[in-house]
Amino acid sequence: MPVSAPGWRPLAALLATAGVSHFAAPRVYERIVPPLLGDPRPWVRWSGVAEIACAAGLAFARTRRPAALASAALFVAVYPANVQQAIDAYRDGSRGARIATLARLPVQLPLVLWALRVHRTPSPLRAK
Repeated sequence: MPVSAPGWRPLAALLATAGVSHFAAPRVYERIVPPLLGDPRPWVRWSGVAEIACAAGLAFARTRRPAALASAALFVAVYPANVQQAIDAYRDGSRGARIATLARLPVQLPLVLWALRVHRTPSPLRAK
């Protein structure tokens, strides 16, 4: 019996938690915004808003598919911050930080694929 992939609920929970954490602990995220983007504060705030909006969109059948597609795009858009975090850890971090940030980089692909899988899942409204 094949194991089914996680559905929209855990994806929404992940995005909502991440979005709220952008406001609860913004400095954690501000440190990883690539310097090329300038002031990190607006990037952190807007990415938090985007994560919360994607989570909210996933919660409703009518908006689930577009929200899932937006979630996939968001996971791609924030990838440079993960790369920046790995670069910073390589320059200034401990061996453990280097390993953790490098190990985190490939995790983004399953997140994108998860969101795309949710996007491809027919909405209950369309099944009628």
